[in-house]
Amino acid sequence: MILGAGLDTFAYRNPYDPATLRVFEVDHPATQEWKRQLLAAAAIPVPSTVTYASIDFERDTLADGLAKAQFDPRIPTFFSCLGVTMYLTGEAVDATLRVVAQTPEGGGIVFDYGVSKSRLGWSGRFALGVLSRRVAAAGEPFQTLFDPDDLARRLDSLGFRSITDLGADELNSRYFSNRTDGLCVSGDIGRLIAAGL
Repeated sequence: MILGAGLDTFAYRNPYDPATLRVFEVDHPATQEWKRQLLAAAAIPVPSTVTYASIDFERDTLADGLAKAQFDPRIPTFFSCLGVTMYLTGEAVDATLRVVAQTPEGGGIVFDYGVSKSRLGWSGRFALGVLSRRVAAAGEPFQTLFDPDDLARRLDSLGFRSITDLGADELNSRYFSNRTDGLCVSGDIGRLIAAGL
């Protein structure tokens, strides 16, 4: 399940057994229509295992959108929500996490989030200010940032287990240590969290 799928290409570039994996792409109807147009223009076929679930996270519930897309909530599901939470209201993020938490054991979620200004040092506050102005000027202002400790407590209260919260140092060590091109995560304004059920 890819929440806020945008132009994500997982379903189109990863070989997987269609009998064992079904991919739901959840996003705003206008974004999904744009993506379909781009796929058609590039002659990239939509795999039969992809299902589009159109929702506006601020107006629709994830549960209703998934029900319309014939998602079976009894099946353990892994949710990916990258580059999304900071653009939603806290209420929309909380509602989404509640739906995920109601799915069966064996699933979980991974998402990134912006760190509350109060938890940042001066350089982080400066970087957050610059980035916040940039995304606001592009028409997509940041709406929700989290205190890592408060977020962990919230996830625990919803029933998530095995919560792993990674900052830049941990992400670089885990995913970028062998790169030769210098690509890495910098700064402390964002984190990545994985929570299992």
